Amino acid sequence: MRNTTFIVYMTLTADSGSTKTTWMVEQGGGKRLFHTQGLNPFHQTAEEMRRIVTVELLGQEGFPDAATMSNIHFYGAGCTAEKSPLLRAILRDAFPSAAEVEVGSDILGAARALLGSSEGIACILGTGANSCLYDGERIVHNVSPMGYILGDEGSGAVIGRTFVNLLYKGGHEDMVKTFEEETGLTLADVIQRVYREPMPNRFLASLAPFIKRQLGEVWVEEMVTDCFRLFFRRNVAHYHRPELPCSFVGSIAFYFMGQLCDAAKKEGFLIGKVMKEPLS
Repeated sequence: MRNTTFIVYMTLTADSGSTKTTWMVEQGGGKRLFHTQGLNPFHQTAEEMRRIVTVELLGQEGFPDAATMSNIHFYGAGCTAEKSPLLRAILRDAFPSAAEVEVGSDILGAARALLGSSEGIACILGTGANSCLYDGERIVHNVSPMGYILGDEGSGAVIGRTFVNLLYKGGHEDMVKTFEEETGLTLADVIQRVYREPMPNRFLASLAPFIKRQLGEVWVEEMVTDCFRLFFRRNVAHYHRPELPCSFVGSIAFYFMGQLCDAAKKEGFLIGKVMKEPLS
């Protein structure tokens, strides 16, 4: 009697920011999550992204055989129409059995996770920032976030950048001492990480846990709230739909929810759903 091997096919969905990618494997009613560093075609070469997929993901303990993946849905930061084909090709090489490989923007993934088939404003506040007006099926308006140097108001990178500036230029000597003792960083180290090492946006966003612990200081609380107010003014306000709730995904929105709600109230906007991760 001939032995027959049955392959159980699975769907792989990924949500990627500049710092972290969450990969969700679905089969039947079951779900499993895996994590790698972020993939962003604006900040990383094809070789770097290929290594993350083939080594960090496929080499991860417990990750299924690549041949069992039938559909790949990847939503990521930097996945514009111009940059998406590069990442799509990398994923096709890594998962040659997949019938479908979709690569879309992180804000489209956020809108689907936050709003489903409802109209609303979907926003991302993590290492970077983004927003869109969503009609329940597609994005109908998106204000370009412009990245952490030219934009990304309210993001972890911009909050970190603003904090370091005020820390060392605002006369906060006591806080400087606390910062350097707790993080092990000096001003020279910060300059080195921002100007001479890769992925400075990740480094600046990594200061968020320290900043959160200092929210008892009035100037820190006001700084975070003001960063969020700028996000509403320079992004959400351009959709001209103040009656629609603004829903958020991302660690910065989740962990600084109090300041985010305060900023929204001051700018005349409503807060809807807030999720730490769209695949959680």
